[in-house]
Amino acid sequence: MSTTTTNPAPTPLHEVVLISHSPIFFWWPVWLVGFLLAALTYLDNQLMAVVPVGTMAERQRTVEGHDEPRDVLVLPQGKPFPVDKATGAIAHPRLRMAASNSPGMIFAVTLCLVIVITNVHMRGLWSVIVVLAIALTTVLFAIFGWWDPILKGFGLIDIHINALGYLSISFFLFAIWLLTYLVYDRRNRMIFSRGQLRVRAAIGSGERVFDTFGMAVEKHRDDVFRHWLLGFGSGDLTVRAAGTNSEQFEVPNVLSVNRKLEMIQRMLQERQVVGG
Repeated sequence: MSTTTTNPAPTPLHEVVLISHSPIFFWWPVWLVGFLLAALTYLDNQLMAVVPVGTMAERQRTVEGHDEPRDVLVLPQGKPFPVDKATGAIAHPRLRMAASNSPGMIFAVTLCLVIVITNVHMRGLWSVIVVLAIALTTVLFAIFGWWDPILKGFGLIDIHINALGYLSISFFLFAIWLLTYLVYDRRNRMIFSRGQLRVRAAIGSGERVFDTFGMAVEKHRDDVFRHWLLGFGSGDLTVRAAGTNSEQFEVPNVLSVNRKLEMIQRMLQERQVVGG
């Protein structure tokens, strides 16, 4: 005697919510790298001295009050050290800054790549290869300490940011990113439920309702970097409502777009079966 096992029917879907996220969502690498570089710069335990132009560094000079020779900074005649305006005392070095250009180059390249990726649609294999090559080269040069001699040889670029600079920029971007993701982007949403689509334009402005019969949902071609590298599988959708109340909606930057599109299509198919 044999028993027949049947697979359980899929659980009916109640709602699928589409939220179109702002381009600032893709800026997370900038604040993440900034926080990491702030920590590394602080742990590097180097301080920045603010001195007048013409200051020279001298080795093994005799300093009054010290028994052994010390390395010193010799300021030009008539140009004193900066002073604390509150106390009038010499302002001692206190800002932590890495001696190498590598952290600054990593931050600058990260910022520039994110700006390009979020504003220029990168299509095709060559665009992928070029961007990955730039990112990999930047990191490898920093690991092997090659940025300093290269930039010194050209004499064009010298990028140094102190730990508080990295922290301030990153904290501001993170705060904007978090508020946008949790509050601002959620004002506008599309809610698919069985038989209808509800469109909410803004909080407190009510919503519009469309029948899902004959509705089409189309996914646009992926932008590899923006959607997969920075967006964790996001994508752009176009929703077309049919009937007398027909309208087209563009919904860019939807997270987990493939999963949500599959759920919507299943819901639309169930609607057609029931309606038929």
